[in-house]
Amino acid sequence: MARTSADSELSFMDQRLVAALQWNGRLTAERAAHVLGLSPATVRRRLHALGTDGTVRVVISPVARPRGGGSAGALFLRIRVLRGKLDTIVAALAAREDIPFIDVTTSGDEIFAVARTEPGSRDPLVFRQLPSTQAVTSLESATILHVFRLTSEWRHQVLTAPERAALCPAEPVPGATASGSPGPYGVDTDALEQSLVDALTPDARLTSAALAARTGHPESTVRRRLARLAAQGRLITQVLVDPHRLGLPIEAKLLLHVPPDHLAAAGQALADHPSVHGAFATSGPSNLHAAAYFPDLTALYGFLSRDLVGLGITHVETAIVSRAVKRTPAPVQPVPSR
Repeated sequence: MARTSADSELSFMDQRLVAALQWNGRLTAERAAHVLGLSPATVRRRLHALGTDGTVRVVISPVARPRGGGSAGALFLRIRVLRGKLDTIVAALAAREDIPFIDVTTSGDEIFAVARTEPGSRDPLVFRQLPSTQAVTSLESATILHVFRLTSEWRHQVLTAPERAALCPAEPVPGATASGSPGPYGVDTDALEQSLVDALTPDARLTSAALAARTGHPESTVRRRLARLAAQGRLITQVLVDPHRLGLPIEAKLLLHVPPDHLAAAGQALADHPSVHGAFATSGPSNLHAAAYFPDLTALYGFLSRDLVGLGITHVETAIVSRAVKRTPAPVQPVPSR
């Protein structure tokens, strides 16, 4: 029997299960089996195996799409550091709760990160802490102005159109709003719903019974509130899986210059591209940021030389990711036995 390693490509069946979870993070084994033409027992076994070894995690997305695509209250950071100090700076950033994403590029001295912040605020990390760190040689920050595509909205292209349609959750109810105070990124919530979201954050596939036990709410209430969150399009899940395991070992960050009259069209074209898992209009000279997965460098070259043609882009800078350091939320650590 062939051995499988932690970074080997997943079987086609497992990749299809990952894609199904991308469409519906709380998908039941029975529903997945029906749509994908598998037995429920096989689906349960594979989902358990993929989850137990940490290959696949379904979490609540750490970044929700803001209303109207507007500001998401976040900064893109591009940090260059002294040779030999990369790991130290990366570890310090990774320990911060306000940094949900960190990537290291192949240059060996460059970090890309996302920092949560209030739009227009004088963020201490950007204005004081990083500039005063001797190991940091340069710092660029760009405010997200408009969201075209989030990583939680990216889908692995291994399902047929009918399968995707069958798995896709119902459209959010128009005009449905929740009572309570505005939460992060313009999403309204109340205390009960926030407790459910907090419990689901590291494991969005927890059952209603498990959620009831963790939050202290009646299971019937939990089911009703989860259904409302889903109906309003506010239960935003994300599948965390190493793209190498999906046959996509190349991840590229793209910093693009686009004239204002082409910005919206170029951003939407990138968002619609199957390789692109993030696209944002930002402040700064590179006013369009994107991130994309590719099976190899040839595919990346084809994307740059063909797919970007005709979008009005005047300049492209490409950085290849060597290591994805942080994708919050972190997994729940088991309680040590006494």
